[in-house]
Amino acid sequence: MYPFLKQTRIPHSSSLSYCSHLLDHCLSQKSINFVKIVHAHFLKLGLNTYTYLGNRCLDLYSELGHINDALKVFDDISHKNSTSWNICLKGLLKSGQLGKACHVFDAIPVRDVVTWNSMISGYASCGFFSHALELFVEMQGTGVRPSGFTLSILMSLVSSPCHAKQIHCRIIRSGVGLDNVVLGNSLITMYGKLGLVEYSFGVIMTMNQFDVISWNSLIWACHRSGYHELALEQFYQMRGSELFPDQFTCSMLMSVCSNLRDLDKGKQIFAFCFKMGFVYNSIVSSAAIDLFSKCNRLEDSVRLFKEQDQWDSALCNSMISSYARHDLAEDALQLFVLTLRKNIRPTEYTISSLLSSVSIFLPVEVGNQIHSLVPKLGFESESVVANSLVDMYAKFGFIDDALSIFNEVKIKDLVSWNTIMMGLTSNGRVSLTMDLFRELLNREGMLPDRITLTAVLLACNYGRLVDEGIEIFSSMEMKFGVKPGEEHYACVVEMLSKDGKLKEAIDIIETMPYRTTSDIWRSILSACAIYGDLQVVEGVAKKIMDRESQTYLPYLVLAQAYQIRGRWETMVRMRKAVENRGTKEFIGHSWIGIKNNVYTFASNQLQHYGGKDLYLLLNLLVWEMESEGYA
Repeated sequence: MYPFLKQTRIPHSSSLSYCSHLLDHCLSQKSINFVKIVHAHFLKLGLNTYTYLGNRCLDLYSELGHINDALKVFDDISHKNSTSWNICLKGLLKSGQLGKACHVFDAIPVRDVVTWNSMISGYASCGFFSHALELFVEMQGTGVRPSGFTLSILMSLVSSPCHAKQIHCRIIRSGVGLDNVVLGNSLITMYGKLGLVEYSFGVIMTMNQFDVISWNSLIWACHRSGYHELALEQFYQMRGSELFPDQFTCSMLMSVCSNLRDLDKGKQIFAFCFKMGFVYNSIVSSAAIDLFSKCNRLEDSVRLFKEQDQWDSALCNSMISSYARHDLAEDALQLFVLTLRKNIRPTEYTISSLLSSVSIFLPVEVGNQIHSLVPKLGFESESVVANSLVDMYAKFGFIDDALSIFNEVKIKDLVSWNTIMMGLTSNGRVSLTMDLFRELLNREGMLPDRITLTAVLLACNYGRLVDEGIEIFSSMEMKFGVKPGEEHYACVVEMLSKDGKLKEAIDIIETMPYRTTSDIWRSILSACAIYGDLQVVEGVAKKIMDRESQTYLPYLVLAQAYQIRGRWETMVRMRKAVENRGTKEFIGHSWIGIKNNVYTFASNQLQHYGGKDLYLLLNLLVWEMESEGYA
């Protein structure tokens, strides 16, 4: 099969170059069988102990994922140099054998910067961020000077502004900050990830030279931090320079327009893609499909998708998520089946999009079938898939299954914690939500964000944990760096209203830094009728009437308040005001999936489906929930 391997006697002077040629051929073929044949040839010739050839074989086996064969090669090398140790260490880390890698790291006689970088990167990729940072400190103690790659790894681990600034200072002291474009780009990205856009601008202004990636990093930093208009301004600045945008620039800009829901600007970017020849690039087309979908132009998304000559996972993922976003779960599933028939391997984002569509309308059995694909595709350790599974089971009420999946996730990101806490809260597991919140606070390098605190305040609201909720709300900006949003104010106002503390609730509303809407006043209106004096009820009702003139809710609440106080004439006048407005009550709907059918019920249809029996059953369920400790 390989005739040039039949030569058994090779002149010693040319043996190394000949063997090196064979290894180069192995590298181009990337065939494990060929590598093993060449390795056997080395063993036959007694060349397996040579350091150079051993290192080459070791590297090939590691690259192809055959770590056990690589370790045998490593043991055969008579005189191991630093390259031998580093290749072995990288191979173990790449194969996920962190424990063995640690033993090898401890055994290395002389550790250079490559050794330390490999180990720091290995800890980081396994989620042990604190260990990675500790190793960096130990590296500095040994006198090994960090390289640009070391600092890039550290910048990817940063989770607080304080650490980010310390690393930036370390780069400046090393004297490479102004000249190294890669480090400058990493700094821009690091500050953007933390929302410190002004520091990102400060970095790019001090850089002696920058490239397209520098502009892309700055646009991404603005986009990530919510400064979408500012991101577009950087694109205009970029066009004024000598650097041309690439497909990644265009993709990000369309994502910016998607978040702005600005179809006009999105179309301009799309036209620019035509001019630059990027329109059939998979990354750009995927972003355009997402843009049209988010701007309620699904037909344009479908048209663009059908115009593509070749499908790949990125395109299909965008289209599947677009269908899911528009509640077209059947279309999403049909497209998924079609991609399987075209041998397009699903990614973790494909599965995540499908699971989100299942949790909207399709029965849970379909979700179970998609769940069964996860281990077959090897996505058990993918956090985006695990988070989607947790969200799906929580929405269907299978909160124990959701909790079990969450507990099995080895590396939990903040999205994982937010998803399970929101699921537990919506399913009434208030005490468990609070326990998980305390556990999260004790974890190093992970601070709660806006969504985390919303879940916790909702739990305090449902569980009547007023004092604890107020304490969290009052300290969230100082303690966690999260400025209270409208959703946090709404939780606290409703919490205080339910507890009868109307004055405190009204004081919070009136001191809000946001424009007050009728919705937040609605949350205390009903409580006012029960707990508040008549003057308070009338004041709150008037605020809602001023903001929403067509609503009838404040009239009904006023009628109830007048009835409680025996003011029958005024009560009748309020009732007449409701009738004269001619508004109909908005009827809520619920749906339930049974096998392949989804049944929808309006709130006023219960009597038509045996309402008395249903209410009796609901009362039993409520009693059972209360006895089990649910809120």
